[in-house]
Amino acid sequence: MLKIAYKNKSNKILNIAPTRLIVVSFAIVIITGTILLMMPFASRSGQSTGLINSIFTATSATCVAGLVVVDTFNHWTLFGQLVIIILIQTGGLGIITLATFFTAVFGRKLGLKGMLLAQESISHFSYQGILKIVRNVVLTTFVIEAAGALLLSISFVPKFGPVGLYLGVFQSISAFCNAGFDLMGIMGKGDFVSLTAFNYDPLVIYTLSLLIIIGGLGFIVWRDIIEYRKNRSLLLHTKVVLFITGSLIISGAVLFFLFESGNPASMGSLNLFGKINASFFQSVTPRTAGFSSVPLGGMKDITKVLHTILMFIGAAPGSTGGGIKVTTFGVLLFAVISQIKGSEETLIFKTRIPSHIVTKALAIIGLSGILVLTVTTIILAIENKPFIDVLYEVTSAFGTVGLSTGITPTLHSASKLLLIITMFLGRVGPLTFAIALTLKRAKKANDIIFPEGKIVVG
Repeated sequence: MLKIAYKNKSNKILNIAPTRLIVVSFAIVIITGTILLMMPFASRSGQSTGLINSIFTATSATCVAGLVVVDTFNHWTLFGQLVIIILIQTGGLGIITLATFFTAVFGRKLGLKGMLLAQESISHFSYQGILKIVRNVVLTTFVIEAAGALLLSISFVPKFGPVGLYLGVFQSISAFCNAGFDLMGIMGKGDFVSLTAFNYDPLVIYTLSLLIIIGGLGFIVWRDIIEYRKNRSLLLHTKVVLFITGSLIISGAVLFFLFESGNPASMGSLNLFGKINASFFQSVTPRTAGFSSVPLGGMKDITKVLHTILMFIGAAPGSTGGGIKVTTFGVLLFAVISQIKGSEETLIFKTRIPSHIVTKALAIIGLSGILVLTVTTIILAIENKPFIDVLYEVTSAFGTVGLSTGITPTLHSASKLLLIITMFLGRVGPLTFAIALTLKRAKKANDIIFPEGKIVVG
């Protein structure tokens, strides 16, 4: 009895506390950011931006989504931009991760509950040694962002002067956190120009690409790669993340080049060098980053479908990116392959995957698909917009990507609210949110034994 009671108590701590508190922590950060962005001195006009646009921007920044309803440079003052970049950094790492980091820095003790929260926040396998892991994660993040800022400044400073240093820092944090916010409105070429002027600047294109990829790999993968020299082996998780990530980037770049190379509305006017750079970048950035180097509204529908698939899959667990995650997609992919081969078990690289992992992957994909399709349908009923553009926007919000065909600023307030909810659920995870709401009922259901039934599928 003591053992069972202890187990139930542990499960309560494991399941209820981390999921609910992580959801609540994101909500608190969003509310705080909304209040600050509503201040008149946060906008260049000197007037309040209003509740809807402020909460949309705060949610997009905290959830590192990158969808915007106003141009980040042309609309917000330096104060507003700093609020946004702080929200991005906080949302990218997670408030729990940052709180744990500062707890360790100031030498305070972290109880079991705090360690479990930190474990859940960075999607680690165990809470043992979590303080050291979190400290390394945060410090590594700052080092990578600083290096990225330095490289970007080499290009930005000659173009923009001393303010180029600030631009480098902002863009580096935004890229590493897979946020997609940019300050390229400083070029005076209008709103929402993003990186369309940098297709011939490989230093900017590939530095941002590398930051996006590293940020999207996840903390577990970083540590595993760093410790490879000592262990001489990689975790299955790392192998799947690297394999799926590499496959999606390469295939995405090739397909984007084939689809858009001759399209004058996107990158048809670029020379071969520019097209190669743009194709690679537009394969990397849908993996939840949200920068654009070509006018996305002019893309062919088939390319929008390609981007939608990449945005839905997203990055890796425990990373700064969103989506259903590459490992979830990988598990489903290999489960299908195993079924085709006639195997009762799911095998990945000659390793058996437990059935509950496959079931969880199916649940995540199912819930995510239902969310995206439901929101898309409702917005279509509100707006007079093309289906593919609305689906693209909703998937971008869910995957916390930030790519847009340009329709988001023109949407009604109700549609913006739906995108806000979608960004929030996309960041905390549909399954995590569902668990946070239903754990009490799930606990009662665990004590009930149901009869087994048969059903024909397929």
